[in-house]
This record gives sequence, C-alpha cells and structure tokens, in this order.
Amino acid sequence: MHDDLIARAEAWLAEDPDQETRDELAKLIEAGDTAELSARFSGTLQFGTAGLRGELGAGPLRMNRSVVIRAAAGLAAYLKKQGHTDGLVVIGYDARHKSADFARDTAAVVTGAGLRAAVLPRPLPTPVLAFAIRHLGAVAGVEVTASHNPPRDNGYKVYLGDGSQIVPPADAEIAAEIDAIASLHDVPRPDSGWETLDDSVLDAYLARTDAVLDPASPRTARTVYTAMHGVGKDVLLAAFARAGFPEPVLVTEQAEPDPDFPTVAFPNPEEPGAMDLAFARARTAGPDLVIANDPDADRCAVAVRDGGDWRMLRGDEVGALLAAHLVRRGARGTFAESIVSSSLLGRIAEKAGLPYEETLTGFKWIARVDGLRYGYEEALGYCVDPQGVRDKDGITAALLITELASVLKEEGRTLLDLLDDLAVEHGLHATDQLSVRVQDLSLIADAMRRLREQPPTELAGLPVTRAEDLTRGTEQLPPTDGLRYTLDGARVIVRPSGTEPKLKCYLEVVVPVAAHAGLPAARARATELLTAVKRDLSAAAGI
Repeated sequence: MHDDLIARAEAWLAEDPDQETRDELAKLIEAGDTAELSARFSGTLQFGTAGLRGELGAGPLRMNRSVVIRAAAGLAAYLKKQGHTDGLVVIGYDARHKSADFARDTAAVVTGAGLRAAVLPRPLPTPVLAFAIRHLGAVAGVEVTASHNPPRDNGYKVYLGDGSQIVPPADAEIAAEIDAIASLHDVPRPDSGWETLDDSVLDAYLARTDAVLDPASPRTARTVYTAMHGVGKDVLLAAFARAGFPEPVLVTEQAEPDPDFPTVAFPNPEEPGAMDLAFARARTAGPDLVIANDPDADRCAVAVRDGGDWRMLRGDEVGALLAAHLVRRGARGTFAESIVSSSLLGRIAEKAGLPYEETLTGFKWIARVDGLRYGYEEALGYCVDPQGVRDKDGITAALLITELASVLKEEGRTLLDLLDDLAVEHGLHATDQLSVRVQDLSLIADAMRRLREQPPTELAGLPVTRAEDLTRGTEQLPPTDGLRYTLDGARVIVRPSGTEPKLKCYLEVVVPVAAHAGLPAARARATELLTAVKRDLSAAAGI
C-alpha cells in the first residue's frame, strides 16, 4: 500500500506543471508522509453539478493546475461530442489564489482542443460571466471561483450555452470525459490563440442592470456596502452610479480583493461576525440599509436598522421583499424558488395571480424554470433579470432592493414595515436553519440513515402529516438526497450540503396574524416553535 501510494504520487509529480505544487508534493514524498499523501491520493475531486470545489494543494483530491487542466480537457471533449466543434467557451475568474492561473490553463486547453476561448479581462463578478455566455453566443462558460468558501479553497463552475449551470446528465458525461484522460502529456496546451476580452462585455452587462429598475422610481436610499474582500466593488459602484443612487459608503477594510480574506473567519455574509465591520460603518454613517456581496458577488446580503442596532435580513425576507416589489411594479411571468426557501413566495405569487414553481436546491434548477420572471434561494441568491443573467446576481439584486428602500423611504416607511404588512396579509413565515459542519463525512450519512429508518412523528408538538424521502423524486422534482417533513403549520427539509462538509436542516413555521397588533405575539410564538423544532430534530438525527 505504502509503495503504491508513493508510486502514484511520483507519477503525479512527473506531470505537474506548477512549480509550487511540485515542491509541496516532493517534500511530502521525501518525508514519507503517508497520512497526508493518502488524504490527497485516495480518490479524485468529484466533478458534480457545482463543478469542482476543494482545498488548494497538490494531488487529485485538491484544487490545482493538474486537476483544472483535466477538467478543461474533459469539458472540451464533451462539447465536441455534442457537435460544438468550433464553439466559443468564455472564461471568468475571481481574485482567489490561483484563479488567474486556472483561467489561463482552461483557455489554453480549450484552444488546443480546436475550440475558441475568450477570457474576461480581469477578476469580475460571476454574474458577468453568466451574462457573457449568452451575450457572446458561447457554447459553454467556466467561472473559476470558490464563492464564499474559506480562503484555502478554489473551485470551477461550468455553464452550458443556455447561460445556466450544468445539471444531470451533463455533469456525469463531463466527469466521464475527465476520467478518460490518461496523461496530462496527451492534453495540448498552446501558449496563445485565445482572446482576452475588453470591457465591452462588462459595459453590456452594466447597460442591462438599468433594466431591472423602474425608470420613474425614486433613487434616494443611502447604503453602506462591503465587497467582503471580493470582486464586487467596482461593478456595483458603476451600476449604482449609472442608476443615480447616492454613492455607497464603503467598508474600506473589505473593499479591495484579497484572497486571504483577513478580516473574516468565513467570507460569507451569513456567517457569524462577517458583517461586524459593515455594522460598525453603518453606526457612524447612518444609511438606510447595508448591502454586502459575497466574494464573487453572485449573492447579496441586506441589513436594516431594527430598534437600536443593525441586523441582517434572512435570505427569505429579502426574497419576499423583492417579490412584493416586483408584483407592485406589475411584473408578469413565473416566480420560482428552491424547496428549501420560504413558502411565502408561493402565497405572494398566488395572490397576484402569477405562476409559481418549486425546484431542487441551486440556481442550476431555478434558472431552468419556463417563463421565469423572478427566482430566489434562501442562501442570499436572487435572479431579478433572467433574460440577462440566468443565475443568481448580487449586483442587480442590490439595485432592486435599494430601489424598493427608496420607494418606501418616500412613503416614510422601511423594509421592516413592508415585512410586517406581508406577515399580516399571508401569515408570519419564520425560517431558520440548523447547520452542522463536520470533519468526518460519515456523520452526515449516519444522520440521514437514522432519519430514514426512524422518521419523526412529531416535532415541537406538531404532528408530522407527511414524510417524504426525496431520493425517490416527486411528481414535480427529480430525485435528490433529502428528506421533507410537512407538519401542521411548519415544514422541515434535511439535506447534505452540495459544496461544504455540512448537514443542513431548513425549518419554516407559519403563524397566522389577524392584525399588526398581533405581530409581537406571533413572533414570540414563531421563535418558540423554531427553537423546539431544532431541538427535536437534533435529537431525531442524533446530531
């Protein structure tokens, strides 16, 4: 076993084009560090519906140039088998460690395979790449990003020519082509031959951002903005300037791209502490709202003053606010969300007489809904311009929520006032998440098995009226690894995360409210129920 491990590592080393990972691997081989070597060589990073994502480092279970070259070669082979013999592949990248290298390697491989490649001019938000695919008539797109993962990670996201992320069976077909590559020496990588795009694609994207706003709307809401050390700042500021909003006050410590994300433990606005600097800035600047993007700017977080201090709105709250705003503006078309998001969207759509659809988790599914006008996911993802970007877009979402805040400001109201109105109209929909990060992935499998073998019959004293194992699929949904419990006045979904070592449980309770005066009592009841559901679910899952 030991000799076999060393032999595999040495074979990998012989092909590795990157001096940095070569040195790293050579040291491990020399030290005979079998524990670390087997952690890197006991399999390969799996290419799935999120593409690839993992920790940077040498070996097939890490993100590195060798893995990326294989992925690009597999994608090119897949595209050629689909008949795209001279199609264009457009490539974008964020500001993480190695992102520019991975983008350049992809362009070289695609060019060497006889396809055409075009690379965005510099690190830019993921939605710009998603826009560029359809704008340029590409047959596929690649975004090198690990979104809001820790600094040591990077990733590789693949889109097809419709401008949305891959779904089965394309992921498995691309994975099979990657597996078929015997040696990196078989993959031609010319030094040139691809195009580096100029700013015209970005300009076309920015021109579309105007389309999400009502030309006659007020533009008075003042914002504090953080880019969370990512690539959002310049594009967001340009979009806000075009729209005529007051210039956002920047959280300067987090404004410029920095792949080490020095001020946050996790560069994700949802993580505890990530918004602390933004709130501190808001306390001195006194804006109407705080806006945050994640590092690749496809997500948008919103915070408001609530009582004496600032608080983050949940993704479900922003999702409902944007929906209500679009309805008020007379939007037509289908409203869609993932099954783990709040059922309030369905109520808003139904009352407005609009079609509504639920999909599996992920914008790869939401973006494919026929006639989509608006889609959102509780993890801070919003698609407000599906004609332009068939993916979540933190820039256009920020524009639209700031427009709504401006409209309400002119009426002497706030986003929280509108949330209260929605609760009285449709019932108070309160959501929460029980999220467990593990070192050992078998703990997630154990929890799922325990819940399948002994499904709970009640949670928080509410009877479970329906228990569904989503691996079997439903009339509306393809199969996925998840469990859904419908309760009297509540809903719970349990699933392993697709991008991180986490078990995620999504909870929602609905408490009827007769009038505004009943809101404080309804909120107290909702909090009590959510706490009890969390407790009972933890016990049932053994986590």
